[in-house]
Amino acid sequence: MTSDTKSPGSARPGGRTARNTAAVLRATLDELGEHGYGALTVDRVAARSGVHKATVYRRWGGVDGLLSAALEWSTTHDWEPARTGDLRADLVDLAETVVRGFTDAPERDVSAASVAAAFASPEVAAALRVFMADRHARAAVVVADAIERGEVPEDTDVHEVVRAAVAPVYYRLFVSREPVTESDVRRAAGLAADAAARGAFRDAPTPSRPE
Repeated sequence: MTSDTKSPGSARPGGRTARNTAAVLRATLDELGEHGYGALTVDRVAARSGVHKATVYRRWGGVDGLLSAALEWSTTHDWEPARTGDLRADLVDLAETVVRGFTDAPERDVSAASVAAAFASPEVAAALRVFMADRHARAAVVVADAIERGEVPEDTDVHEVVRAAVAPVYYRLFVSREPVTESDVRRAAGLAADAAARGAFRDAPTPSRPE
């Protein structure tokens, strides 16, 4: 977002609109983290953002529209995985990032509430899939690097390696509700790296149709 540099009255397309959009979507995530999906309301978001609720209703329709837009907006934020030059170490860092995102990071309450909201709203679930697909695509660069170094086969499905490394972490966080230890993280990442090296995530050829 750029600052206003033109004189009052001059047209600057997107300036105020962009600021209001960012304020509303940020307020949506903040309210979600503080109060949860069940207590998220347009009135709360409007008051927090300073944007009139009529404007919020007109543009986003309601809570689900707000939260969906906020999750998709989050994909525009800068994030890149650590790239150490070793697949196992990179996958450990990815898994640790997931743990921190739901336990220690400032946005931990928002992260957990977003997952919970996806169970209650198909619209939010669709937006969460978009967000996760974006994060997986960004994270998959560490597997692509490993392919270039010859650590894993060339036809490895880079996204599946990422999923395999972080899936046990998500299971403990959201299904079994167990603490996630450093040993858990290293085991999950190590198993994914070893399996990838053995070719377990190679793209399966499309079966030919019988004549």
